Amino acid sequence: MNLKKSIEQFERAQKSIPGGVNSPVRAFKSVQTDPVFIKSAKGTTITDIDGNQYTDFVASWGPLILGHANDNILKAINEAAAKGTSYGAPTEAETEMAELICRMMPSIEKVRMVNSGTEATMSAVRLARAYTKRESILKFVGNYHGHGDFFLIKAGSGALTLGIPDSPGVTEGNAKDTLLADYNDIESVKKVFEENKDKIAAIIIEPVSGNMGVVPPKDGFLQGLRDICTQNGSLLIFDEVITGFRLSKGGAQEYFGIMPDLTTIGKIIGGGLPVGAYGGKAEIMNQLAPIGPVYQAGTLSGNPLAMAAGLAMLKTLDETPDFYAKLEEKAAKLEAGIKNNIRKTGIKAVLNRVGSMMTLFFTDSEKVTSFNEAMSCNTEKYAEYFQKSLKSGIYIAPSQFECLFVSAAHTDKDIDKIIQANYKALSEL
Repeated sequence: MNLKKSIEQFERAQKSIPGGVNSPVRAFKSVQTDPVFIKSAKGTTITDIDGNQYTDFVASWGPLILGHANDNILKAINEAAAKGTSYGAPTEAETEMAELICRMMPSIEKVRMVNSGTEATMSAVRLARAYTKRESILKFVGNYHGHGDFFLIKAGSGALTLGIPDSPGVTEGNAKDTLLADYNDIESVKKVFEENKDKIAAIIIEPVSGNMGVVPPKDGFLQGLRDICTQNGSLLIFDEVITGFRLSKGGAQEYFGIMPDLTTIGKIIGGGLPVGAYGGKAEIMNQLAPIGPVYQAGTLSGNPLAMAAGLAMLKTLDETPDFYAKLEEKAAKLEAGIKNNIRKTGIKAVLNRVGSMMTLFFTDSEKVTSFNEAMSCNTEKYAEYFQKSLKSGIYIAPSQFECLFVSAAHTDKDIDKIIQANYKALSEL
């Protein structure tokens, strides 16, 4: 595989961009190779600047549930762009987007658009603190909610990938207001609440962890959190930036039947363009300016291009019969194939899957249900696996602690290709 141009471009980029990338995981450091620079993509195929083609199972880290350069989304973006790229004023598309989100996501009565998942989670926590008149938040070790200061305490995703879960620059004041519990351990949550009675504004959680690899919630865990919040006057915030509109039409909250007080979403609702949103009960959302005292603003919030792309995306998901059932079939076929390969090769590995999200962990453990179990995985072996997959024309997450995403664009041929590449790689490890 010739990667000459990508290597040269990475050397060039490092002279003007910190680390040569604009988001740390793109540097491929944890998989011990130089990053691939992408030139174009269509459907499930991405092409790098050297002309190498890969079947993509990263999907821009989740948003592209319909595949790359979907014709309907491109049409919507082009039509919107022809009318102007930004106004800094209200548009009908913003209201239409809000109405669609409120109809599709069970717990959301009102929603505010922002520009990123990080902005959504930061704003949701500020709102929760103002509404409850409390300062502390509880998060889970290994969960990632963007790079806001009070989230970079034992965080997942890129922070975990690079081995820096606590970031310099986060003040002691921010750190002391962030309380930690263990994902899938309801007793650890109860203990934190007992030690901080009437101080906790909210629990924020990835209902399915996607930033220490895919780790599903244990039976009863999410309901336990709902009960604890209700009993203690705290808000439950679901960070559905990854799971929103991916696990089901109504996200993880519909999938598991648990209603949070606030929800953060992003990725899919932008159709590949930068976007975020947070929403929930009208009583809480009405605390926001201009009708309430909680200030939050954004010049490009509700950008017409992002709204056009997001509307095209959500309408497709909403109006396509059996969309999620068909997506489940594809993901289940891939899961069965990989698990069969694990058995045949005898490799020490565990595959976790929820809907169209999955992660292959290289571990001696029989299961991965917690942060500690995820951290026990063999990242050196994952790095080898990634490199072998890339050489076979399969593009997967350049980190053990991220997700593989199946999209509606993936064909049986694509699924067969990754299963075959997986077997080859596992056989050689």
